[in-house]
Amino acid sequence: MICADIHNHTLASHGLASVGEMFAAAVARNLAWYGFSEHSPLPPGYSCPLYKGDLAVTFPVYAAEVQALREQTLGQPACCCGQSPALPRVLMGMELDWLPVNTPWMQNMVSRYPFDYIIGGLHFVDDLPVGSPRSWGPEVDQAQRFARYDAYYEAMFGLAGSGMVDVVAHPDFIKVCCYDDFQAWLSQPASEERIAAVLEAMRNSDTAMEISSAGLRKPFHEPYPGPVIMRLAADLGLSVSFGSDAHNTDDTGSHFGELAAYAAVYGFSRSRIFVGRERMDLAF
Repeated sequence: MICADIHNHTLASHGLASVGEMFAAAVARNLAWYGFSEHSPLPPGYSCPLYKGDLAVTFPVYAAEVQALREQTLGQPACCCGQSPALPRVLMGMELDWLPVNTPWMQNMVSRYPFDYIIGGLHFVDDLPVGSPRSWGPEVDQAQRFARYDAYYEAMFGLAGSGMVDVVAHPDFIKVCCYDDFQAWLSQPASEERIAAVLEAMRNSDTAMEISSAGLRKPFHEPYPGPVIMRLAADLGLSVSFGSDAHNTDDTGSHFGELAAYAAVYGFSRSRIFVGRERMDLAF
């Protein structure tokens, strides 16, 4: 049983529910720990058309709400799986958009609030939004796609070894709009070696890998990451964290039974959370 969900989004960015509504969903799911992890505001020159407003404006209001909830739940017992607390303990995280050309901006964002943890999310290769269908139209041939996958994991290598984040989010998110071509690229020995180097960097920096149920809500119905990366991560003994990447109340903690079974197949039995940037491992 997975009792901690550390990845979600709210109305502050492109979610469909408020902080309070997402917390109520976590209560309904009987979660013991619930980590809020809104996207970081983007620096000048970057934008996400999905965002409802300016995160630079909405984030401080959101952060104040989460910090208030965190204070309210501090007295809750630090439950582990198998127990049902009256309320989940709230953690305050952030999904930091990894933009290495803007390192001072990233450092500023991480230091701005008393975060419990930072998730590193790779959504851009240079300035290309890899999660947008418009980035993967028919004019982008397979050779170009393969080059983008290479560049994606080159960027993730820097993220994994940076020491700036506690968790690397959805390690094969780039497959979301081009699943079949990604699988073709992944079948090449050089691709597996490239990913293995990323995972080794995560191990060396003691950075956890997220196992996300978000992919189970996509047409390809496969978690992030898929089996090849799960096998490599297990062989390296990586620590893992669980997240739903929920953008609405229904998806909070969604498919966690299936996700736990999936992780167990590869020998994982503990998930990592963070309190005040200190690591804590929970059985599931």
